[in-house]
Amino acid sequence: MVEDKNVRIGREIFENVGGTENVSKLIHCMTRVRMNIIDYSKVNLEGLKAVEGVIGVVEDDTLQVIVGPGTVNKVAQSMVDTVGVKLGEEFPSTANMSLEERTAAEKARAKEKYNKPSKFKAILKSISNIFVPMIPAFVGAGMIGGIAAVLSNLVVAGTLDGATWQQYIDVMNIIKNGIFSYLVIFVGINSASEFGATPSLGGVIGAVTLLTGMNVEKPIQNIFTGAPLAAGQGGIIGAIFAVWLLSLLEKRLHKVIPEAIDIIVTPMISLLVIGLATIFLIMPAAGAISTGLVGGINAVLKVGGGLAGFVLGALFLPMVMFGLHQILTPIHIQMIESTGMTQLLPILAMAGAGQVGAAIALWIRLRKNKKLVENIKGALPVGILGIGEPLIYGVTLPMGRPFVTACIGGGVGGAIIGAMGHVGAIAIGPSGIALIPLIANGRWFVYVFGLLGAYVGGFLATYFFGIPQEEKEKADAM
Repeated sequence: MVEDKNVRIGREIFENVGGTENVSKLIHCMTRVRMNIIDYSKVNLEGLKAVEGVIGVVEDDTLQVIVGPGTVNKVAQSMVDTVGVKLGEEFPSTANMSLEERTAAEKARAKEKYNKPSKFKAILKSISNIFVPMIPAFVGAGMIGGIAAVLSNLVVAGTLDGATWQQYIDVMNIIKNGIFSYLVIFVGINSASEFGATPSLGGVIGAVTLLTGMNVEKPIQNIFTGAPLAAGQGGIIGAIFAVWLLSLLEKRLHKVIPEAIDIIVTPMISLLVIGLATIFLIMPAAGAISTGLVGGINAVLKVGGGLAGFVLGALFLPMVMFGLHQILTPIHIQMIESTGMTQLLPILAMAGAGQVGAAIALWIRLRKNKKLVENIKGALPVGILGIGEPLIYGVTLPMGRPFVTACIGGGVGGAIIGAMGHVGAIAIGPSGIALIPLIANGRWFVYVFGLLGAYVGGFLATYFFGIPQEEKEKADAM
């Protein structure tokens, strides 16, 4: 009798990981068999990679054997059937162990259970896994973009000659926009890898939010407000949520669609269903929220003063994450047309400065974590120049609490500028020190004072209240 292909793959995987007795649990995602290994010294990685049908092997919290969509569920099922348990159940592998081995295995299992992250921590870990691989691109493109921003603002301010410098600025912006203009595509790809969906499909769903195929003469309408949809509504968080939905649907389709047509039907249905949900539900929901925020922001601006500055400075980064910051562009333009400057932009620029202060605090408190320190070293100069993505997505947001304390720092800077008043920018431009040349009426010293306040506020709030205990313990153990 000929052995079934999927059964053979499962059997040979077990043979190369030390047998069923060396596995405590087995699950699978869309493409990978994921195993909790008891003793990694018994694993034959080269033999595992050589198994016919195995595409690759990844060592992470679990040992992940990539066998591909449409196959993985059959291979994983055959493997647990061999042991006599269900997917995700503990293997009865301790039955033949010595007392010492059984005790060690139970300790490892108890530690795993104790250290199992909460749902919130699991979300933050996923965010970290999505964005950390992009940090080199953030830093490299961000530095180029920051230099371009400084030069561009100097041209607008009349300090530099546009005819001489503009083409250099354009070239640098083209390079920078390679990641920042299409960030949702990179996020979609990495999110799909994190959630177990096909990376290329995740990239497509991220690109959907850019609305590149929309007829500008007859734009798609927001189903909540009737207003035209704007590219980017929903932001990065909306793209991540959409790709998470994609992963759920794609996994389900792989189970019910015959393997012979799976490669054709599953991607088509997945993109169509999640694409429609993104365009007609996720993006309009963000648009509806942004419409409501317009009134709130205008009300806060009318109140003015330090309180208004604190609120706007503290809330700007969460708005950016959800793509809601675009609603502010018309407000900036209206202010510039009526008064010659926008007093809103310098306040909002404080949000990025709060991230800088928070990052410095993390550097000092968690300095034993060399990987984190290297990320901060690369992201800090970019953040000072007004490009905040590396610090947000690569440093503070994945930890949770430092993102909040960084926003508080932004509120402190905003309160300083709001309280001192009469600080505006003559054009819309990047934040950080790159905005200094655009500050009107020689009030740049107030803007710099606000920056310093945001740095200090973000630093102090993070240093004393923003360091997660688990991150401190992890750093101390290094």
